[in-house]
Amino acid sequence: MSAGGTAGGGAGAGAAAGAAAAGAGDAPARIGLEVHCQLTSLATKLFCPCPSAYRGMEPNTNVCPVCMGLPGTLPRLNRRAVEKAVMVAASLGCSTPERIAFFRKNYFYPDLPKNFQITQLDAYGPSSVGGGGGSVDIGGGDTVRVRRVQLEEDPGRIVYGGGSGSGPRPTLVDYNRAGTALVEIVTEPDMDSPRQARKFLGVLSDAVANIGAADPSLEGAMRADGNVSVGGGPRVEVKNVGSFHDLEKALHFEIARQRSLAGRGIPVEQETRHWDQGRRVTVPARKKEADMDYRYLLEADIPPVAVGAGAASALAGGMPEGVAARRARYASEIGLPAQVADVLSSDRFYSDLFDEARRLPGGGGARAAREIANMITTDLMGIADTREKRGSLRVAASHLADLAAAVESGSVTRASARDALHEAARSGMPVAEIVEAKGLGVVGAGDGEEGGGGELARVVRDVLAAESRAAEQARADPKAVNYLVGKVMAATSGRADPQQTLRLIREGLGDAAGGGGDGR
Repeated sequence: MSAGGTAGGGAGAGAAAGAAAAGAGDAPARIGLEVHCQLTSLATKLFCPCPSAYRGMEPNTNVCPVCMGLPGTLPRLNRRAVEKAVMVAASLGCSTPERIAFFRKNYFYPDLPKNFQITQLDAYGPSSVGGGGGSVDIGGGDTVRVRRVQLEEDPGRIVYGGGSGSGPRPTLVDYNRAGTALVEIVTEPDMDSPRQARKFLGVLSDAVANIGAADPSLEGAMRADGNVSVGGGPRVEVKNVGSFHDLEKALHFEIARQRSLAGRGIPVEQETRHWDQGRRVTVPARKKEADMDYRYLLEADIPPVAVGAGAASALAGGMPEGVAARRARYASEIGLPAQVADVLSSDRFYSDLFDEARRLPGGGGARAAREIANMITTDLMGIADTREKRGSLRVAASHLADLAAAVESGSVTRASARDALHEAARSGMPVAEIVEAKGLGVVGAGDGEEGGGGELARVVRDVLAAESRAAEQARADPKAVNYLVGKVMAATSGRADPQQTLRLIREGLGDAAGGGGDGR
């Protein structure tokens, strides 16, 4: 009896533990992000005249007494940095107070030459460049609220060497980046999955690039730390993540780790953890600090800055159309498919090219707009798939408008337009010259001097003779005619007029009045 009772008790305990573990495994996650976005459009750093474009320089050569924090130096605030930061805040729906202030965030780390960072803090009321009230629509009905946007200086960069053998790995410090202007964008914990966090970063990246504040494609220009809690437990910050892709992985691991601990009854500690890229795990770094641990002090060397409601409104009003508004315009007013509108609107370079082409003769109609959008998203983006390759593009908006008009008029086929676009991207020649030089004009039924209707008619006869079995199938099944149309298009390198091709094939089959495929 006692043995049976013990066994029964063990089974009950095991079931309870299993239920607790299952519950922990399903515990909801809450994710907030701290995104550091360098203002790469600036010429100089935030508080000194050193260039902000530090990439590619020899280590520790892009420095001066101010950004190195030498005794007796004084910071001088970069006016353009404030303006760009205000624009970033406005693009996220955040308001800017009439006066902003700076604070010293005190902590020791090798990459911080002054042993404090000049940043912002709403300690005595709103004084950061962007207050609450902002939000970002990430699609699917999901919105992420923005808690604040603050302007601050970037620290230097720690470089971990590979070492050799079993000896210690050298750790080096490069101060070229120290003092570069960046905005820190802090969200509310509104995301419940790593996928949502990744989507938010993608939308945010498009937004800052759209207003010309930053180029997120540059190495280290946009970095994010994740704050994760599971089931209402303590918050853990995940730092040292090199890319958005890795952040998504780090968040997946951290959620699984916290759920596993909760399922085994082990408390989750509030701490800062680093992402170990090699092992794909988060590792402890230090206990999570509170604001009081940083001993924030008002930065006495930088008096409060009067931005003014009028100046903030003027900066916000001068920004280009937002990504979301552009996407909606492309989809509703122009009638582009949702996927094409999304891809096109998210890239300022290509969306500006699209809008300019539509304003030219030949590009204004709805059909021409769709042709131009397809040429950009399916062809041009493939030719220049990186920002570096864009610099060599010689395609102008006039090329796109002229090609769209040529396709719409039937003087070139879509396949020929694609070939012409590739040549325009390489040489910059006008469309008419490219079509003539490369023989890309449509092959029609009346072309040529041969008897029986010209070059296209000859090609159709040759295809019907070579594909006699397919011709018999097409007589029995009108839909099979599309195979023959494809053969003619291939024989003419895509230059045959589809409608004339279909008509000639039907005539050749003795079915000129029959139905069938559309030849496209």
